[in-house]
Amino acid sequence: MTFRMPPEWAPHERTWMAWPGPNPTFTNDEELAEARVAWASVARAVRRFEPVTVVHGPGQGEGARELLGPDVDLVERELDDAWMRDIGPTFVTDEDGRLAAVDWVFNGWGAQDWARWEHDSKIARHVADLAEVPVLNSPLVNEGGAIHVDGEGTVLLTDTVQLGPGRNPDWTREQVEAEIHAKLGTTKAIWLPHGLAGDYGMYGTQGHVDIVAAFAKPGTVVVHSQQDPAHPDFVRSQTYVEILRGQTDAQGRPLEVVEIPAPTVLRDEEGDWVDYSYINHYLCNGAVILCGFGDPNDEIAANVFRDLFPEREVVLVDARTIFAGGGGIHCITQQQPAVRGTR
Repeated sequence: MTFRMPPEWAPHERTWMAWPGPNPTFTNDEELAEARVAWASVARAVRRFEPVTVVHGPGQGEGARELLGPDVDLVERELDDAWMRDIGPTFVTDEDGRLAAVDWVFNGWGAQDWARWEHDSKIARHVADLAEVPVLNSPLVNEGGAIHVDGEGTVLLTDTVQLGPGRNPDWTREQVEAEIHAKLGTTKAIWLPHGLAGDYGMYGTQGHVDIVAAFAKPGTVVVHSQQDPAHPDFVRSQTYVEILRGQTDAQGRPLEVVEIPAPTVLRDEEGDWVDYSYINHYLCNGAVILCGFGDPNDEIAANVFRDLFPEREVVLVDARTIFAGGGGIHCITQQQPAVRGTR
């Protein structure tokens, strides 16, 4: 039985999210309250287009309901953090349209000092149980934000995640590819050397690809393009474009590369380089939920996505609070594909 990961633009049954709770990512009550408002804004935006289930920690359901409204489904499970893309399962389907869930090993983004994962390492299995689908266990330390597929055999990866010392120090590139292909049904991996500069600071993932590049359709990939030479991502984004323009996908097509200009802001309030990126969007049924930054380039990015997805509504949601915690809209959402007999 062969499973494959459908592309994100394929129809969804629902979206899964996790509710922010007290943890090292949010250093005080004010930050936690702001995070909950931001997560709720994303959940409500997605809920306009498809069902949403939010997993919350014990005793947090009432507060979550107040912010999420009556239309979002809630379930209670023990949680450490709130990044469902990474702690949740990667859903895959077989040739008969049956659904399963890949449970990668999760170790706090490479066993980082601040991270906790006692409960988050079990969330993928909890979500699979709630979705009533079988689990495919993987020995690979990996997260959902570290992969992106086109649904036709191609997957994007980064050296500093799958081959990083905190995740899979004893694995070769060939071994990683073999396991990724076995679980996702892919046949070709395109490797980028690293992620954006800001993703290596506190709360960073050490190079997730979903903030760098993503397939928009088979043969087409959107790429983060930092326009200001003062930012370290100026050179990095040129590297990504050069690599991807020299690649073909699993079907032998040369990749069309669409550069998405980064927001104009370069540093956060603490003076650190930002990794604000429009690439970290989420495709749900009928919409593109796009990171907004209160930036002049927000509308430029929105227009690019309108051209790429003319049949979808582009919805901008302020993602600055989410990025302050270490990720974006894609990082806090996880799609469950629709299967035969559903949407």
